Amino acid sequence: MTMKEVLAAGIVPSAPPAPHAADPAAREAALRESARAFEAAFLAQMLTHSGLAKSLGANGGFGGEAFSGLLVEQYAAEIVEQGGFGLAEKIYEQLRDKDAGHADR
Repeated sequence: MTMKEVLAAGIVPSAPPAPHAADPAAREAALRESARAFEAAFLAQMLTHSGLAKSLGANGGFGGEAFSGLLVEQYAAEIVEQGGFGLAEKIYEQLRDKDAGHADR
């Protein structure tokens, strides 16, 4: 599912199915990616509601509106890649702790 589909559906991205317990590095990578995806979706929503998408698509017609939504998604993804606001790290820690709790069972 693309970021646009996630935002359009109004759903929160969930963690992908965790890889087999024998590969903790793959599990960690999947959890980190889920946390980054959530932060990017959250930031895209913040940027959209701040009016950025509307201002980027001003006087651009339908194509400008479509383009501005995609541009906002890319801005959000780039912000996360550059370190974001720290939300992804906190989400990762929560997912890791929850995952560790399930592994003990």
